[in-house]
Amino acid sequence: MRKFFSPLVAAGLSLTACATVPSASPIIPAPGGQSRGMVSSADPRAAAAGAEMLRQGGSAADAAFATLLALTVVEPQSSGIGGGAFLVYDDGRPEPSTYDGRETAPAAAREDWFFVNGKPLTFPTLVPGGRSTGVPGNVRMMALAHRDQGRLAWAELFEPAIRLARDGFQITPRLHAALLRSKSTAGLSPAGRALFYRPDGAPKPVGTLIRNPDLAVFLEQLARRGPGHFYGGQNAAGVASAVSTAPVNPAPMTVADMTRYQAKERPPVCGRYRDFRICGMGPPSSGATTVFAILKQLERFPLKQLGPSNPQSWHLIADSMRLSFVDRDRYLADPDFVRVPTAGLSAAAYLAQRSALLQPDRALAEVSAGTPSGAPAVAAGLTADVISTSHFVAVDRWGEVASLTSTIESAFGSGLMVNGYYLNNELTDFSLVPTVDNVWVANRVQAGKRPRSSMAPTIVYGPDGRVRLAVGAAGGATIIAQVAKAIIGVVDWGMTAQQAIAAPVIFAPGDTVYVERGTALEAMAPALRALGHKVDVRDASFKANAIERVDGRWVGAADPRSEGAAISE
Repeated sequence: MRKFFSPLVAAGLSLTACATVPSASPIIPAPGGQSRGMVSSADPRAAAAGAEMLRQGGSAADAAFATLLALTVVEPQSSGIGGGAFLVYDDGRPEPSTYDGRETAPAAAREDWFFVNGKPLTFPTLVPGGRSTGVPGNVRMMALAHRDQGRLAWAELFEPAIRLARDGFQITPRLHAALLRSKSTAGLSPAGRALFYRPDGAPKPVGTLIRNPDLAVFLEQLARRGPGHFYGGQNAAGVASAVSTAPVNPAPMTVADMTRYQAKERPPVCGRYRDFRICGMGPPSSGATTVFAILKQLERFPLKQLGPSNPQSWHLIADSMRLSFVDRDRYLADPDFVRVPTAGLSAAAYLAQRSALLQPDRALAEVSAGTPSGAPAVAAGLTADVISTSHFVAVDRWGEVASLTSTIESAFGSGLMVNGYYLNNELTDFSLVPTVDNVWVANRVQAGKRPRSSMAPTIVYGPDGRVRLAVGAAGGATIIAQVAKAIIGVVDWGMTAQQAIAAPVIFAPGDTVYVERGTALEAMAPALRALGHKVDVRDASFKANAIERVDGRWVGAADPRSEGAAISE
């Protein structure tokens, strides 16, 4: 682990202009077709920002953070500095480093945080405004990981995002669709309405050039003054005021809530699936344990021989998912507040017991949580997952790999805007109720606690011990399904990462199995029903990104359902 945190952060580095961001393309190679480093992101302008850092000699961490900052500008509906993130980072050591930048509940939060007149509010009611907003963690997480893994000065990471905010970026079809769907949130703050909507209330059309001078100025200050500028002074006061005086659901947040926030380095969660080693982010993320459980429970079945065209493969994946999600719902929470049986949930013996429940010729009639070693007596709560978030991957010329998932939760988060960026609505990832049948819910809201997340940034190591695949996704709890499917595609079915990401998604978080409309899975619905599954067809709302190593070269992958791109150094 390197220590490259530059004293130039404190001194402040002048910002210089740079070339125009290239237009979107699935894969944009370096001149001559040689690729020393690469970034894959849900937006080509953000991927270009990361690639710019690589060309300047930056690390994968530098590239990932420049990508995150650029996404704050060009993908405001999904992620940004007003939210939180998890980073899984391989720098050649025996195990990857994992960094927790998840948001926290303010000190005033109590178990009845979501209650009015003794009853919990509904999820849609809670999303807009202050009560859903957690203390943002992205900037502290970036600073912590940059201290360990960065090569460039802190200020350099901001240059592409500052240009995009100052000089302007065009509204894409995906952003326009989000503005149409989420007007009540995106336009909740006057600043948001002025940026993205016309006087008649309609979203500005696709192709409109959007300039965000407030964000440009704030990013310049944050670049010059360092991460403490986010958690103190005018910005901290602005966040606390926006939450406390929100036009909808105002809730107490203080400057002290901002200043006390700390990002954390957590132990990774790793396990072997066939000849591959899977590593991801542990609690408060539920990604690593749940993805690994899905895979490990399937290990005894011949998925390679069955193949992706056989309904039996998808039946087994669905039931393995059902078993894994019921454990996730009960046990996963912030480990600083709850005893989470991470080792027990990932133990080969426990997952073999769970796997023994799977039947190749019929669906499980019902599923219930198991009892892994170290399991506390806790209950599953009432939660709701939303389709948002952004994942990106970066690799550098030294072979270091960053797999990072960032989110503000719902589209445009809570709708509250400070200094040109949206604040998250991450607290709605807590259970809305603190107890079930008089048993405490592990994922209940508490002061200073981090809500459970489905984000699943993952690194897969091949039989040779080297990184084979770095992957992650966006889309609430479907993230786990997308990542597990992508790994199965590469490991079991011999797909490229691009093919595996593009393959249809099956999602089974409970008794209903959801299959992607207009795909081969929809055609398999009758066969799945014949095996005993309750099947529903849903529209695609998926967004995954990956980079894989093939014959010594890095090859990028971006979800064809998105506007994503992979761009070489």
